[in-house]
Amino acid sequence: MAEKFERHRQPWKADEIQKLHALAAKGKGLKEIAKALNRSEESTKERAKQDGIGIAKLR
Repeated sequence: MAEKFERHRQPWKADEIQKLHALAAKGKGLKEIAKALNRSEESTKERAKQDGIGIAKLR
């Protein structure tokens, strides 16, 4: 069974957005940022896109 996110469709809080900006600025990958924020990768990617933040593509 796939993991379920308990925080489904929760609005973003100011401190989460600040943490997203900080982690992206440090060059962290999408998976790592999503895990740190306890958000799905899709949600994190969408929020970064809204804010115009570039997330590093780790290889």
